Amino acid sequence: MTIGIVGLGLIGGSLAKAIRKKTEHTVLGADLQDEVVLRAKAFEAIHGELTDDKLGECDIVFLALYPKDALAYAAAHAASFKKGGIVIDCCGVKGAVCPELFALAKERGFTFVGGHPMAGIEYSGFLHAQSHLFDNASMILVPDESIEIAALHTLKRFFLSIGFARVPVVSAREHDRVIAYTSQLAHVVSSAYVKCPHAKKDELAAGSFQDMTRVARLNSDMWTQLFTLNREPLLEELDGLISRLSEYAEALRNDDTQTLWNLLEDGNRIKVALS
Repeated sequence: MTIGIVGLGLIGGSLAKAIRKKTEHTVLGADLQDEVVLRAKAFEAIHGELTDDKLGECDIVFLALYPKDALAYAAAHAASFKKGGIVIDCCGVKGAVCPELFALAKERGFTFVGGHPMAGIEYSGFLHAQSHLFDNASMILVPDESIEIAALHTLKRFFLSIGFARVPVVSAREHDRVIAYTSQLAHVVSSAYVKCPHAKKDELAAGSFQDMTRVARLNSDMWTQLFTLNREPLLEELDGLISRLSEYAEALRNDDTQTLWNLLEDGNRIKVALS
């Protein structure tokens, strides 16, 4: 196939490198920065530049962009996508993207599938892109209910071929509910935690500090957009966490060792069950 990738940052660049390294597909890439495209060519992550006139040659087009940019790009280029081809976004929210692009795809004769590669690191940009970034990760798909089973099967085989271990299919609503807890809440907590006035490089800091602060290094533009577009599920998770934290504070304030032990033991039990 011919695969087009719009946006050659960490995710788009890693997709390009993985596809180029692990398959025989042709990879074309586009980015707002010409230098990034030249670098991607030089490092053989792509075969060539994805220009507007080549969009119609692409069997699959990835929109590795922020949600609002993905919507804008799709709207501006809808007539150029290959009839019967597949367009997939890589955004961290689905409810704000999928309904609009499902409707656009039906109108213009291509297939849109919401996508979210569940992999990443605390750095962004093509310089940090890795061909193995998606190894053993999940690639979440959010298809329209009318999608042809053959197209879904093709996508599952494709993602498995570039390193993904699982390709779960969910609704946009379920995706956004789960991601609010498993990803977005973790980033909020890490960002708040690292603001402690005692936070500093210190030889007394243990691995727990590094674990808790790792994702505080983030792309503020992207995460602000993701948080606001998934406001209600994230607020629900934040309110729940604040309530649970207050239980620990109250037990400490009251020197209630039994309640504190119970809280810790409950957390331990749940973690063991999840392992």
